[in-house]
Amino acid sequence: MKRLRRRFRGTELLRFAILGVLIGWISIIPVRLAIASHQSPHPEGIFILGGDPSREAAAATIAKYYPTLDIWVSGSSETPERAKAIFRAAGVAVERLTLDYAASDTVTNFTTLVPEFKQRNLRHLYLVTSDFHMSRAKAIATIVLGSQGITFTPVSVPSNEEKESTLRIVRDICRSFLWLITGQTGATLGESLIQKLAHLQVRGL
Repeated sequence: MKRLRRRFRGTELLRFAILGVLIGWISIIPVRLAIASHQSPHPEGIFILGGDPSREAAAATIAKYYPTLDIWVSGSSETPERAKAIFRAAGVAVERLTLDYAASDTVTNFTTLVPEFKQRNLRHLYLVTSDFHMSRAKAIATIVLGSQGITFTPVSVPSNEEKESTLRIVRDICRSFLWLITGQTGATLGESLIQKLAHLQVRGL
């Protein structure tokens, strides 16, 4: 009985500790975003979430008018040469371009590059992605970028796709907080979690 009580207390303490950390981050993130917006009211870089060439094309148009901003593409659907060709066609020097293929999904689009953004002391980014994808991207950006004192200006690229489900957004919010607490994104758990949630919803549980 004593062992069971100790385990129960240990579990409860862990839960309270995790809850405390989450409440702390939820309180801090808006403050850090506000500070970043005040210190850097204009974007200092262009961050594109790969997945559709139209996103790179839209970002290239922005980059043409802001020649001092460097550009990052995470998880481009194009080969490096094709991605560079999109920017060359818009008259943008490819020396400004960083192509990163380390990400496996939207959450890791952010977590794989946020160390570089911090190293470059960037506090404000243009966030470019498709319109149907933007709600999820903004939710993740608020947590991952916001927790590191980086704000963002969203740039939605028109598409014919339907907006993503709330389940998918909630899943990635949870994964973003998991990254804050543990440094891990739970990438392998992502799809299985959303499938289970969808199954429960279908069953009406």
